[in-house]
Amino acid sequence: MCVMVLTSSKDRYGYELVDRISEKFMIAEGTIYPLLRRLTKEGYFTTYLVESQEGPPRKYYQLTEAGNNYLKELVEEWKMFSRAVDQIIEEGLQLEKE
Repeated sequence: MCVMVLTSSKDRYGYELVDRISEKFMIAEGTIYPLLRRLTKEGYFTTYLVESQEGPPRKYYQLTEAGNNYLKELVEEWKMFSRAVDQIIEEGLQLEKE
């Protein structure tokens, strides 16, 4: 979901995604690339190459319409999950106070 959210606002290349996500929590670079390949194969991303002055061309990932629709589903599921976890935490904390 994080990868898709970050590419919903602008096209990004793999290492850029790793870097952005790593600012918030630890993620291994080796987990992003297989995920990007799978999501591309499933039709949620398209890719294109852009020449780089810092080395080989970079492969950029662009969210497709199907990807945007899937992202909306994931965000809704996350919101429901997050609310449920928050409720459980609050209930647990209330029990500790009693």
